[in-house]
Amino acid sequence: MNFRITAIALGITVLLSGCQSGALNTDALMKSGSDAYKAATLTDQDVINMTEGSCKALDAESKIASSKSKYSKRLSKIAKNLGNDINGRPANYKVYLTSDVNAWAMANGCIRVYSGLMDMMTDDEVEGVLGHEMGHVALGHTKKAMQVAYSTSAAHSAAGAAGGIAGQLSSTQLADLGEELVNAQFSQKQESDADDYSYDLLKKRGLPTKGLVTAFEKLAKMSGGSEKSLFSSHPPSQERADNIKKRIAEDK
Repeated sequence: MNFRITAIALGITVLLSGCQSGALNTDALMKSGSDAYKAATLTDQDVINMTEGSCKALDAESKIASSKSKYSKRLSKIAKNLGNDINGRPANYKVYLTSDVNAWAMANGCIRVYSGLMDMMTDDEVEGVLGHEMGHVALGHTKKAMQVAYSTSAAHSAAGAAGGIAGQLSSTQLADLGEELVNAQFSQKQESDADDYSYDLLKKRGLPTKGLVTAFEKLAKMSGGSEKSLFSSHPPSQERADNIKKRIAEDK
């Protein structure tokens, strides 16, 4: 189904359910259709602006490792290995001090890795994971995720919750959108394509590719009940590890 039609339909569906209770009027319905359409047609710059705000909002809510931290020192080395560029946009790396095991990247070049993930992985493995997250950005997956997140926000706005166009979102709304992106569910093809992007990036940078395999194997051993993006993978982590093993074997 055409994504634009899907997004508009989502807004109208939510509004119609609200109209049954008499809470909304025709003006609200028209506004929701307009906002949902806007969400489906967000430009690259719209997405950059929104993710810039979302990243700042999430940073403000998180404990960030200082430059003198052992985590920041490790990440500086990893960042140097991976490079400071995603499709021509400068990358910005930081560590969140939390026991959660996760990492993510946004369209504006914002790359965040959690200390909990760094505690359980080697530098080579962290490089593989971050390369995968960078792949979601470079391949346009995060842009689509923002469109989905904002379309939901627009529909809720018309239904009575706080909302607005991209340039008028509050820090709370931006943080909520950021959370949506952090926990975004990607398709099997998107996950596989991001894996391949990471593998190709590691090879291009002359970095070990085995870490991408062992990173997935470690994730496969962990609980599958978490809703964090690293665990909600399609296909499962072990299958992804096997796919990378196959690519390594084919390249020998």
